[in-house]
Amino acid sequence: MTTRHVVVGVDGSVIAVRALDLAADEAALRAATLEIVYAVPDRDEAGPVLASAASRVGHRHPGLPVMTVPAEGHSAAVLAERGRNAALTVVGCRSLGGFASTVFGSVSRRLAAHAPGPLLVVRGDSPPHLHNEVLLVLDDEDDADTAALAFQEAELRGASLRVFRASADRHPVPVPVPRRRSEWTASYLPAGDAPAEVGERHPLVRVASRDAAAASTQTLLEATRTADLVVTARRCKQSGHGRHLGSLARTLLHRAHCPVLLVPAGQDGAASPAS
Repeated sequence: MTTRHVVVGVDGSVIAVRALDLAADEAALRAATLEIVYAVPDRDEAGPVLASAASRVGHRHPGLPVMTVPAEGHSAAVLAERGRNAALTVVGCRSLGGFASTVFGSVSRRLAAHAPGPLLVVRGDSPPHLHNEVLLVLDDEDDADTAALAFQEAELRGASLRVFRASADRHPVPVPVPRRRSEWTASYLPAGDAPAEVGERHPLVRVASRDAAAASTQTLLEATRTADLVVTARRCKQSGHGRHLGSLARTLLHRAHCPVLLVPAGQDGAASPAS
């Protein structure tokens, strides 16, 4: 029996293949249908790319239910709509350089700010499910939805959960890298500080405990080197130039060494990515 579907966008590029492979792994973990979407001006152009993607998934995950969806329209808008009721939407990130590099690909950027459900952005070079550790980065002690999804992801993988608290700090701890206004100060949370009601629902998940000493953004990013996934809330601000991600999610999307799972936070409703 399958659960909700996993959606992934493809376009035939190398980074899209990485996203496809990760999405197929995630769908297999959930016993879910994988929906492969290719948005093009003319649907007739989508056939070869979709067929190749489905064949690749079939070889890597025999028996996994797969749907291929040719669609017309902007890729971000199409993926946001197809992922509205999905368990997960997966997308590749074209710019994998450092923070000072150009902004990451327009589809990733728009989806990060507008996706109505959980969005998994491909980051890092390690094979998935290698380290058996999931990171949870909280910026709000009452963010139960993000914590709940992180516990679920750790349980799916049979992985431990390592929890960080991050908060904007006007006087961050000095570290031997250039400081930027968007950098955050993070601290480890002892296991008992994770939302108690969430942890009780996932008794098999081991929560890694660390001293609650302050840690720099660099320490948080280094922790992503030995994680299969980092989970954080997506918080956006509206301005005259559209919706913009908060600095914590933005930093992780640009600099994390593992895939980043963004969870819509509280009242942060998603607007159309075409807006």
